[in-house]
Amino acid sequence: MEPRFNEFMQAIGEPLPHWRGAQAPGREPLIGSYCRLEAVDVERHAEDLYAAYSQAKDPRDWTYLVAGPFDSLDAYREYLTRIAGLTDPLHYAVIDLASGAALGTLSLMRIDPANGVIEVGCITFSPLLKQTRIASEAIFLLMKYAFEDLGYRRFEWKCDTLNAPSRAAALRFGFSFEGIFRQAIVYRGRNRDTAWFSIIDPEWPALRAGFMQWLAASNFDAHGQQLERLADLIARQRASAAKSGS
Repeated sequence: MEPRFNEFMQAIGEPLPHWRGAQAPGREPLIGSYCRLEAVDVERHAEDLYAAYSQAKDPRDWTYLVAGPFDSLDAYREYLTRIAGLTDPLHYAVIDLASGAALGTLSLMRIDPANGVIEVGCITFSPLLKQTRIASEAIFLLMKYAFEDLGYRRFEWKCDTLNAPSRAAALRFGFSFEGIFRQAIVYRGRNRDTAWFSIIDPEWPALRAGFMQWLAASNFDAHGQQLERLADLIARQRASAAKSGS
């Protein structure tokens, strides 16, 4: 795109004459083919979530999170009570439609409607949820909600730069790596350099098509194994979009 200049011959950004801001997320459920996202509710979700997290053989899943692990249901209920009423982060429980059980949580956070920027974070998936169709669909539902229903321009993912699984997940879901913010925060008494990733709204149609193809029942065999990888489908859609736009 050719640069634009003001009357002082300074390069300036693309105008957004119709931008009026995005909407703040609400607490309505988000429903997919395999899961439902519900605003966290202590009475409905605490026991299921604690039972799901207790399936882990050790506490390594909590290393890069600001809370946990929890050594009792009471301790977890106390934590869930503290976060359930928040609006930023707005925490959702991931409900397996087949069993009706809550298997993990994630949130929308750093919510900036004026600039159209929102982040997915606090991703706390139990062993019953990790590397499943439900886990990928949960991320997709929040993306779709942010771009299509709320009108955001930018959807972010951030993690400790040392958290290799999180960085790999961001790339698999179609986020673009933007760089490292050095000494960004202190948590658990240690430094965190933060890796930043994002998706912007012009990229969403190709990502949406890739996710829809991957989530389709026809993309899984009788044992539930994927036939095509999500990253490959997204890459194919992006290439097609780039070719049609050239």
